Amino acid sequence: QVRLVESGGGLVQAGGSLRLSCAASGRTSSSYAVGWFRQTPGKERVFVAAIRWSGGSTYYADSVKGRFTISRDNAKNTVYLQMNSLKPEDTAVYYCAAGAIYRNYDVQMGYDYWGQGTQVTVSS
Repeated sequence: QVRLVESGGGLVQAGGSLRLSCAASGRTSSSYAVGWFRQTPGKERVFVAAIRWSGGSTYYADSVKGRFTISRDNAKNTVYLQMNSLKPEDTAVYYCAAGAIYRNYDVQMGYDYWGQGTQVTVSS
């Protein structure tokens, strides 16, 4: 079992920055990938970014490329999502997820473990 805990959400003005953290504990594996998804009320959860624990390959949704950066600290078992140039449309609950997947990182079904989510609100 893997436990994921997100933190770092909050309220920020448009153009500002936030850094989200996803701390993993339990039976983590170097074969895992960790992804960030976000969800707004009444809509489905959508992919934001993903990273492989081993090797550190990264993947991004087009909507966040050039603004968001995903990274990991293997020693701390933590994945970060640095969000810059935030826009009101980035407002959502952000979830991190982990799973032993090797492709289709934007597909929720591939992830076995999910955190509880952290709210990000960007004011205009």
